[in-house]
Amino acid sequence: MNSYKVDEQQVQKSNFETMPRLFRYLLKYKKRIAGVFALMAFGTAVDLVNPLLNERAIDRYILPGDVPGLVRIVLLGAAINILAVLAIKLRMLLMAKTSNKVIQELRQELYDHIQGLDLAFFDSRPSGKILARIIGDSNSLKDIIENAVTTLIPNLVTVIAVMVIMFVKNWKLALAALCSLPFLIGGVFLISIMAEKHWKAKRQKSSNMNAFINEDLSGIKIIQSFRAEQETDKTFQSLVWDDRKEFLRAVRWCDGFGSWIDLCWSVGTMALYMVGIKLLGIEGVSIGTYIAFGSYVGMFWQPILNLSNFYNQFVNAASGAERIFEIIDKRPLVTSKAGAKAMPAIKGGVEFKNVTFGYTDDVDVLKNVDFSVTQGETIALVGPTGAGKSTVVNLVSRFYDIKDGEILIDGNDIRDVELSSLRTQMGIMTQDNYIFSGTIRENIMYGKLDATEEEMLEASRAVHADDFIKNLPDGYDTKLTARGGELSNGQRQLVAFARTMLSNPRILILDEATSSIDTKTELLVQKGIASMLKGRTSFVIAHRLSTIQNADRIFVIDKGGIVESGSPAELMAKKGAYYALRQAQFA
Repeated sequence: MNSYKVDEQQVQKSNFETMPRLFRYLLKYKKRIAGVFALMAFGTAVDLVNPLLNERAIDRYILPGDVPGLVRIVLLGAAINILAVLAIKLRMLLMAKTSNKVIQELRQELYDHIQGLDLAFFDSRPSGKILARIIGDSNSLKDIIENAVTTLIPNLVTVIAVMVIMFVKNWKLALAALCSLPFLIGGVFLISIMAEKHWKAKRQKSSNMNAFINEDLSGIKIIQSFRAEQETDKTFQSLVWDDRKEFLRAVRWCDGFGSWIDLCWSVGTMALYMVGIKLLGIEGVSIGTYIAFGSYVGMFWQPILNLSNFYNQFVNAASGAERIFEIIDKRPLVTSKAGAKAMPAIKGGVEFKNVTFGYTDDVDVLKNVDFSVTQGETIALVGPTGAGKSTVVNLVSRFYDIKDGEILIDGNDIRDVELSSLRTQMGIMTQDNYIFSGTIRENIMYGKLDATEEEMLEASRAVHADDFIKNLPDGYDTKLTARGGELSNGQRQLVAFARTMLSNPRILILDEATSSIDTKTELLVQKGIASMLKGRTSFVIAHRLSTIQNADRIFVIDKGGIVESGSPAELMAKKGAYYALRQAQFA
């Protein structure tokens, strides 16, 4: 079970597989990246030339006392360094814009892909963990994309260039300065393994915390009504502590980078001067060369220190990128097959042929179910909780694929038609229809975005939503927050019902659609339902059996199948399963 109590299980991939895939998003901006490289190359070149200018100024101008020559080289150095500063500012601006654009595109791709995944994906994880990937994991990539170009590449180039220059100028001094390099590599390898482990764990703990916050806020009314604030507070503290522990463990290992590099830096510097003075002697190397080498030692180790800080970002971002690509790579279980045809205009014939289905491989909810519904017929589904009533209508809309058998609509196997062309002709109304932030008009128009004002009003009148809406101060322009907290349960249901009616569905599914409506309001809605059901095949799920007395047939669902079917009068006369349910409800 995937919940805030359990860390998500992921397929582990190498960072060297994940990160190149992320950086490929930069290829779309080749010209801009080329400009950044040019600016970066100029800045790096200036950094490398500066020690050589110092060496030349000391050996050729300061010691001989050539003041005019010294002025010329100082002015040259000032000019190129001012240009280098401007180049750095422009480079940072270009990369900031590029990295923001890449994150925006990646987040949009992730969001679009998630919307196309089947319900089994959403059933298997809390929405808070999905939100963590869209927001948190995406945000964690911004700095790494920007710094990969502005930090990683220039520092690597600097390290390599400094090594080349040092060996060209004096290979003995170069070997001395870099004698601690093998120890650096060994230490970094060990630290990187441990740091990566804890950064990945940290991302999982953050995801758990997001899942809990989302679940807690969604159920805040229940929490407050049962006075469970202290209990949820303890749970949240525990999740925060788990997140903090993994963060501190990762940071402790990452902090080891800097200390180890400082140690190797100090050893290399001491070795440089020891070899220079003890073995080569003061006369063997010029003062300018010593000063230049001292500068180059700093220029060698400082980028490595920068790269160690970059690696912390790299590992953290790699964990986020891995989680994002895991979702993007996930293929929906329910898709339109290759060569699927568009669903013709639905007339309304529905047939189940020996249908078997289960949400898991080991438990079947429906077993060998057979039934046939004719065009325009209203079918009521009743039965105990968990019997499979909602499963039947979910299969009609093909939110899940069956294990065995066939589901036909007007003789077409629904697996052979395009999903979008099937679902656009379905209207689904549940007991918990979501109200979006916006106006009442916008919420109703969601059922048909290109509907006219008159069509919208007609749908509202049909379900008697117009009666209460027109009495609101702002009418259809009344602004609602998410979930429609300004309206009563019954009013929210009426708005959602108008939205469904506006879509003009050929097959209508009402899943406990009137459960939140009071008896008086229900009488009004039933009139609207009756007019809208004419000519449409409809499936109505209801626990309140009084609401389905006008159904053409009733299917009693239990024990994985239809145990009884017939008109309300026929089933009452049989005195079977339906009769027992009705007697129990009205006793």
